[in-house]
Amino acid sequence: MRFVDVHIHLSDQEYSSILDKVIEDAKKSNVVALVSNSMDLETSKRSLQLAKDYPGFVFAAVGIHPWNVQTITEEELELTIGFIKRLDAESKRYVIAIGEIGLDSMYVMEEEKQRFQRRVFNEMLHLAEELSLPVIIHSRGTASEISEILTSYNLRRVLFHWFSTPRELIPELIGRGYYISEGPPVLYSKRIRENVKVTPIENLLTETDGPVRFWGPFKDKTTTPAFIPIVVEEIAKLKGMKLAEAAMQIYKNFLDFFDVKLA
Repeated sequence: MRFVDVHIHLSDQEYSSILDKVIEDAKKSNVVALVSNSMDLETSKRSLQLAKDYPGFVFAAVGIHPWNVQTITEEELELTIGFIKRLDAESKRYVIAIGEIGLDSMYVMEEEKQRFQRRVFNEMLHLAEELSLPVIIHSRGTASEISEILTSYNLRRVLFHWFSTPRELIPELIGRGYYISEGPPVLYSKRIRENVKVTPIENLLTETDGPVRFWGPFKDKTTTPAFIPIVVEEIAKLKGMKLAEAAMQIYKNFLDFFDVKLA
């Protein structure tokens, strides 16, 4: 069986001293692909380098996380856009998405910062459209607003990572051909379990969002892609499927969504 982690922050400093072990444990767990999501210019550069260091196993998603509008400047926004736009032919082979991008009002209370957050998000969407890349979206508390914004863009491949609420929006997102990824909370969160039940397996992907920590059987453990087989096993149970069948479909979803080929 082959498993995938489509949303992990490998470029986070928390992983820097244990990266080799994280990679080794992932491979031992039959996790065959990791998508290293970025937060800003620095982590975008690191994600790209990691994809070059582990070709065909780590893939880079680059962009600006909505939380980071609290600290980035106009200059860094422009530098990030320029960095992504001017990737050379070799680097483009390793970048498979724009992410993690989105909206989140919890960390941005001032109206001016909220406007800047929306502008950054729209700049990232424009980039994805221009470069024909998928987008990996953070939508905590803002999924309905983001869904409306997306109607203004020609983006076929959209992934709502760690989708939470509102569940009533899921049929609309699936109707547009979008994907949803869920992770370790599927073992203990009623809300996430219900989301998995109503999302077709053909539109589901798996993630850890590491180094974020979790509860349930993952309490006090460092988050690694080795969690993924347990996540898929639980998804299979919720779907009334065999583990191998669910794993195969999610792996196929990964290949189709990111348009990549693995050996």
